Amino acid sequence: MKKNLVIVESPAKAKTIEKYLGKDFKVMASVGHVRDLPSKKLGVDVKKKFKPTYEIIKGKDKIISEIKQAGQKAEKIFLAPDPDREGEAIAWHIAQELKPEKKKIKRVLFNEITKKAVQDALKNPLDLDQNKFESQQARRILDRLVGYQISPVLWDKVRRGLSAGRVQSVALRLVVEREKEIKAFVSEEYWSIHALLISEGEKFLAKLTKQNQKKIEIKNKKQADTIVSELKNEHFKITNIDKSERKRNPLAPFITSKLQQEASRKLRYPAKKTMMIAQKLYEGIELGEMGTMGLITYMRTDSTRISNDALKDVREFINSNYGKKYLPGEPNTYKSKKDAQDAHEAIRPTNLECTPKAVKDYLSTEQYKLYVLIWNRFVASQMMPAVFDQTTIDISAGKYEFRTTGSVLKFDGFTAVYEESKDEDTQSDEDETKGNLPDLKINSKLNLDSLKPEQHFTQPPPRYTDASIIKDLEEKGIGRPSTYAAIISTLMEKEYVEKDQSGRFTPSELGVIVTELLVENFSEIMNVEFTALMEEKLDSIEDGKKDWIQILSDFYTPFEKTLTVAKKKMRNLKAQATPTDIKCEKCKDGMMQIKWGRNGQFLACSNYPDCKSTAEFEKSEDGKIKIKKIETTEEKCEKCGKGMVIKFGRFGKFLACSGYPECKTTKAISMGIKCPKCDKGSVTQRSSKKGKAFYGCTQYPKCDFVSWDKPVLKPCPDCKNPYLTEKFTKKDGRVLICPNKDCGYRLQLEEPQNEAQGA
Repeated sequence: MKKNLVIVESPAKAKTIEKYLGKDFKVMASVGHVRDLPSKKLGVDVKKKFKPTYEIIKGKDKIISEIKQAGQKAEKIFLAPDPDREGEAIAWHIAQELKPEKKKIKRVLFNEITKKAVQDALKNPLDLDQNKFESQQARRILDRLVGYQISPVLWDKVRRGLSAGRVQSVALRLVVEREKEIKAFVSEEYWSIHALLISEGEKFLAKLTKQNQKKIEIKNKKQADTIVSELKNEHFKITNIDKSERKRNPLAPFITSKLQQEASRKLRYPAKKTMMIAQKLYEGIELGEMGTMGLITYMRTDSTRISNDALKDVREFINSNYGKKYLPGEPNTYKSKKDAQDAHEAIRPTNLECTPKAVKDYLSTEQYKLYVLIWNRFVASQMMPAVFDQTTIDISAGKYEFRTTGSVLKFDGFTAVYEESKDEDTQSDEDETKGNLPDLKINSKLNLDSLKPEQHFTQPPPRYTDASIIKDLEEKGIGRPSTYAAIISTLMEKEYVEKDQSGRFTPSELGVIVTELLVENFSEIMNVEFTALMEEKLDSIEDGKKDWIQILSDFYTPFEKTLTVAKKKMRNLKAQATPTDIKCEKCKDGMMQIKWGRNGQFLACSNYPDCKSTAEFEKSEDGKIKIKKIETTEEKCEKCGKGMVIKFGRFGKFLACSGYPECKTTKAISMGIKCPKCDKGSVTQRSSKKGKAFYGCTQYPKCDFVSWDKPVLKPCPDCKNPYLTEKFTKKDGRVLICPNKDCGYRLQLEEPQNEAQGA
């Protein structure tokens, strides 16, 4: 019988840790949270000091029962969920379910899943952290009070299924207000002028910067042409040469937000994907003869601190692999934010012997790319600065002044390993030549080869990317590192925002109207500064400086009054109709109006209920409303015989009777492939609630056939199965696979994408 029970939250972590411990330890996984507030009611008694009612999460009864049985037999119980607030809450709830004697249960924290770290943690167990648990509980209750009480108001005034959130709604406001800025932006013309100059046969460019010793602004072509005309008659002479050595210091190792931003810029990974990959790297990877090991430290952190052992190891690695000139005399140190939880380290590799090259064969392409990013950033953070020789030259031409700057890399330093990406929208006012300028001297005269006037237009602020919205949320103090990915995912899943072709966020019409209603009726909750202040207050609970009940009480008293007013005064979009100049084609008498329904806005006749004509609409670029063209098909309605048309709903395309609303027959669009399970229906493409495409039988729910891979109407050449499935991954590229498990036919259609390079 095993004497000690270790409980973690992840099966993958349990598998890794069990390999590190002896026969006296049993490791079990709670598979995340085991208890939560009820899903169908508030679950918080605001009159009894915000007492929460927790329930066992659906599907967790068996896990709890197994943990209890193991706990009764164990002499010691070690609770080892993730070392953060959520992990503390999981530990706390498991402890309440077990109800052991105090001497029997302890908390252990793993900042990294390595044999040494796990064994050291078990030798130095801790007590459960009540402050950390109460901080998480206060956040959970606060979010429940806001979400579960504002959302029903939106259901009543707009449509069912909408949600509001203490943090998500403020993040949505940022996206909506950025879009308003873009639409309100008036572009202005401006010009720049560059001179191509010659010194002893060598040419170089210089930019016009001043007129009469003041910064020049050229607003139109006429002004630019006048300046060009005047410059043609001027003499160009060097008035000043400034040579200096410039250093660029390495960046700190990753914290959560910076990892999400850089993975978005460099790898095009959404924040949610980055965190899922990082979680696997942290929990443990099977590395052949090296065994199972967590490759990175805990990935939810806002601290840049590095342990002394890790600093010693990385300095030895730099010295051995890059040489002494790349190693600073003392370790580089970095400041964390003032509210950082310094108990954790920054995100770093756990073992520098596990280079990206050494573990590449054991990682998926996506895991490898992220590991390379984390590895390179960490190593670079402890290297010498990059050094540049920079020369800035000022040139006079009558009343005008030009400037050119040349920069030459003198010593690559940390850039030998890593360089941070910049946001695509980051622009520099400086014109810098990468390379040497000619050998020039003060008062030297220059010959003019040509003048190059160029027209520009000021640009509106850019739409948010994953990287830029995380950066803004962090800078404004909205949410915390562990919540950024969830915030973005929620906005996408609720259809409040969409991504354009370049991967930038645009608010949907629904997102805009929800934001407007919330700002009108809950101005304080939607206020950025108020949200940031609330985050600080919640952090102070963890520090033991504030009482969680008092913070909730201070918030709820005014919120309750605001909620009461909002229920009465919020605009009712369900009852609201916006007139258009489109005549009803059915009754020829009424005018079509824009109304809100379950699937968003639509056109309805003003003579409703006498005329039930409806139509989908679209807006032209100038904002004019027009009826959307309906895609007709040759298929006839089985009930009334009228033609079926293609329509779009929440779950993708479907066929609907053109006689709607008198005939409400709908039908899924077949792909021409017979259902392989029931042989009665056919396979059709559908869409999940989260917008992910899948394929199912038209006889659902009678037939439950489902496939995430796209069926292709092409018989298998080996086993003659009537269809193949198409699959795409970055690791394998695009392939056709026979769904018959006994067959194994596979045809490569597209090669895998190139992999990242690493040490």
